Amino acid sequence: MISAEKTRFKLTYAQLSAIGFLIIILVGALILSLPISSRTGEFTPFINALFTSASATCVTGLVVYDTYSHFSVFGQTIIMVLIQIGGLGFMTIAAMFFLMLRKRIGIKERTFLKESINTMHIGGVVRLVKHIIIGTVILEGLGMIVLSIKFSSEMGLKAGIFNGIFHSVSAFSNAGFDLMGRYGKYSSLTRYSNDIIINITMMILIITGGIGFIVWEDIWKNKHKFKKYKLHSKIVLSTTILLILLSTIGFYIMEKNNLFIDASFKESILSSLFQAVTPRTAGFNTIDTASLSEGSKLLTMVLMIIGGSSGSTAGGIKTTTFIVAILSVVSLVRHSDDLNIYGRRLEDNVIKRGYSIITIYILGAFLAMLLISIIQPELALSDITFEVLSAIGTVGMSTGITRDLVGASKFIIIILMYCGRIGSLVVLMAVAENRKNVIAKNPLEKIIIG
Repeated sequence: MISAEKTRFKLTYAQLSAIGFLIIILVGALILSLPISSRTGEFTPFINALFTSASATCVTGLVVYDTYSHFSVFGQTIIMVLIQIGGLGFMTIAAMFFLMLRKRIGIKERTFLKESINTMHIGGVVRLVKHIIIGTVILEGLGMIVLSIKFSSEMGLKAGIFNGIFHSVSAFSNAGFDLMGRYGKYSSLTRYSNDIIINITMMILIITGGIGFIVWEDIWKNKHKFKKYKLHSKIVLSTTILLILLSTIGFYIMEKNNLFIDASFKESILSSLFQAVTPRTAGFNTIDTASLSEGSKLLTMVLMIIGGSSGSTAGGIKTTTFIVAILSVVSLVRHSDDLNIYGRRLEDNVIKRGYSIITIYILGAFLAMLLISIIQPELALSDITFEVLSAIGTVGMSTGITRDLVGASKFIIIILMYCGRIGSLVVLMAVAENRKNVIAKNPLEKIIIG
């Protein structure tokens, strides 16, 4: 990697990230549009190839084609590679090659890596990247073995192994792409709604990919000693567990007289648990998303907004941002100036960053809903809202309108997926001018809020 000091143009991490992901998406789109990537041997319209490439690179899972039915094995492999790059981040992938080639990683590159994996300290960042790579290989490998054995019994050895690899990578990266079109187009994992092995394996991969690399390191280092965990890890783990438990109960209650009316207790619990895990932000489904009750759809959208955790393969505003918002409300009600949790006080600027992320997220989603509603007024607003939140949260769940979108609407969804993966705040920082801090400040004056 060429040091930024030796280049004519110095890029910030935000700019490098925005440009890097854009290049990967465009290259992926070009390859996926080629005849070799489709089953029919024909060219794929570029807008649809671009949509698929963006969805894979941004680990979303929204599709305009059934992945198994439309793309060849070569095309499916390209999608899997894009998912892996998007899940780990291209900076981590680049660092992996540099480590393999025994190349020196300079201070600038270490700084970029620190930003890429959202760690708090530059010290030990290369070691952490090594652990991320090793951990990814081990976890995806274990998932691949379990899924390959299961799939091989019904698909044959060759197809079973490929499906095991593909779905393990897709689940760990929280991507939501599947190859179950062989049993029914756009069916996702509905075939396995009563299968404990498939459900548990996929959920473990989704959760481990979604809690973040920093949390891995903490768990590996401190094992079961929760008190020794970093505050970040404590918040992520406690919030994740609480959201899964409450959401599982919520889905079960709302669907027991709807989708679960003819299902066994075991299948109802498995489906409720999977439905609680997948919106944050994997995109697989074991039940028909379009047939969910209105309450379940609303709960799913809330989970899509929250998403996974910082420094992970997941999207959304992130669990820590969600907790900061909750704590700030509690702090205001209690007339406290500090945000306190687990015996620690949070930094003052964390509130500004948290609310900036939430504001940009909401405004971006609202604008997209408005534009798509104008472009395609025949679509139901509830379906548009679900689709938009799924895209910006890089979830991949849909009520089925993705393939009905026209070119302009698809392009809006592509932008949302792109911003959702690298972060809307990062996108704004990448295009904004670098301004120097001004020492002089404007006069202070109060306004009324609320």
